[in-house]
Amino acid sequence: MRLLFKKFPPSIAALLLQSAAVVLMLLTVNVTGRYDSPLLFALLCGLLAATFSFFAGLAKWWLVIQLLFAPALVLMLAVELPPTLFLGAFLVLLLVYWSTFRTQVPLYLSSHKVWHALEHLLPAAKADSNFTFIDLGSGLGGVLTHLACVRPDGRYLGVEAAPLPFFWSWLRIRLGLHRNCQVQWGSLWDCDLSQYDVVFSYLSPVPMKSSGTRHAPKCVLARRLSAVPLPYLIKHTMKPCRSMICIIPLCLSGICNDLTVLRY
Repeated sequence: MRLLFKKFPPSIAALLLQSAAVVLMLLTVNVTGRYDSPLLFALLCGLLAATFSFFAGLAKWWLVIQLLFAPALVLMLAVELPPTLFLGAFLVLLLVYWSTFRTQVPLYLSSHKVWHALEHLLPAAKADSNFTFIDLGSGLGGVLTHLACVRPDGRYLGVEAAPLPFFWSWLRIRLGLHRNCQVQWGSLWDCDLSQYDVVFSYLSPVPMKSSGTRHAPKCVLARRLSAVPLPYLIKHTMKPCRSMICIIPLCLSGICNDLTVLRY
């Protein structure tokens, strides 16, 4: 069962398993002729879907989602909220998360602690030269605008796929008058990293598992360092980087409340 659903993105696998649970419950009701209440039916559907998801090897948070999805749907229908409210919420989430269902790269913002750590890891300032920096998955543009202020000798580019974060960061750069900083809408997988001195990526660990093969042989991936499956950096070997930066917020993994910064 794990091998079968491993071929699908988790969101598609979860949808198929939830549908299978509903179909099975409908068949059970049809055979037994017993139907107590919509909420009980939904709870049993959720329990079945969560069980299927466990054996399919989905992550733990998917089990919770599968368990609560059908009951939450029944309860929300009972409240009788305006349909436009759901449409509006869907459109906002779509603009923020865009293709997360496929790429598994959600909006994953870095903290101020990461920004300040990056300051000390950039190439040393030189009067006769500038360095180039690219942020893959730049989110709301916090890293770009901060570094553009504290290290104006660099040229900074952000790449963001989601429309709303892209527009926010574009507006942030424009209003902040950061002339050495820009952001473009697009996929990080389509970027040519050979022209940048520093490549920085602060993403969830899931897409990094495949990035080694998707960029190979043009990049080297630092991943699962110290068994901490959190943000990684991609280094493009066509043009050796002066700095290879990997920032791991150990607090997110429950190990400690500090930040580990590795430099290569």
